[in-house]
Amino acid sequence: ADIQLMLAAQVHLGTKNCDFQMERYVYRRRPDGIYILNLSKTWDKLAMAARVIVATENPQDIIVQSARPYGQRAVLKFAQYTGAKALAGRHTPGCYTNQVQDIFEEPRLLLLTDPRTDHQPIRESSYVNLPTIAFCDTDSPLKHVDIAIPANNKGKHSIGVLYFLLARMVLQMRGTISLANPWEVMVDLFFYREPEEAKEAEEDAVADFAPAAPAEFGGVPAIAAPAPGMPGDAAWDDAAVPVVQGQWDPAAAQGAVAGQWTEQAASGWDAAAPPVPAAPVEYAATPAMDFGAMGGQTF
Repeated sequence: ADIQLMLAAQVHLGTKNCDFQMERYVYRRRPDGIYILNLSKTWDKLAMAARVIVATENPQDIIVQSARPYGQRAVLKFAQYTGAKALAGRHTPGCYTNQVQDIFEEPRLLLLTDPRTDHQPIRESSYVNLPTIAFCDTDSPLKHVDIAIPANNKGKHSIGVLYFLLARMVLQMRGTISLANPWEVMVDLFFYREPEEAKEAEEDAVADFAPAAPAEFGGVPAIAAPAPGMPGDAAWDDAAVPVVQGQWDPAAAQGAVAGQWTEQAASGWDAAAPPVPAAPVEYAATPAMDFGAMGGQTF
């Protein structure tokens, strides 16, 4: 099943060019000039690389690196499941040699996706005697590469399958998973995804799980009118509406008001006597003051 998975991901397909050090891993050449890799040797080298990774005591001393975009997601997933440290994206020069930098690392093992793209970390690893494992295509240079895994390192499915198989081998050798307890992780998680595809998937997920809009606080629920001919059609007729005790009745109130005003006009207001005007109040005259009797006092 694993060999079929590798064939489906085109792990066995090389390029039209072949390095002289990669000829030992070539099975044959197709009529169109593309070299075919021997998958049995690829499997043996995967097992050897897994044994080297398991022999490293601290998984954090292993750095998995990929400058190629197709391998960045696979690198992150491999580091997540095996406990290694991932460096996805551009390599900063001096990461393994310049101790002044904040990103300075001193790993014990280096795992790369493509020796041609990741030539800078390979050169730095040669300065610090760092063992290097790399996925090598037929045209990849093997200079300063200690363990070369012959495989197609240019396809996104091929890179994902290679990292998936290597991570599963490492976990099996560590005893985390076994044949009785198989690994439940899908190989699709290691494949590169286009940004547009990932964005569309996130939008679909948000649309599926979007919560319903809350009802307006204090709002009156809208009641649709019944369809014509339905039993509820008569519910809009004022005469058919039953009057609850204590509720306002427009018809009864209208009749009562009409009778009240007519009776009041016939017997109430016309028969009432006009009000009697009150008698005017007479005030006594104020006596005049005699200043002569006061002795000519001045006020």
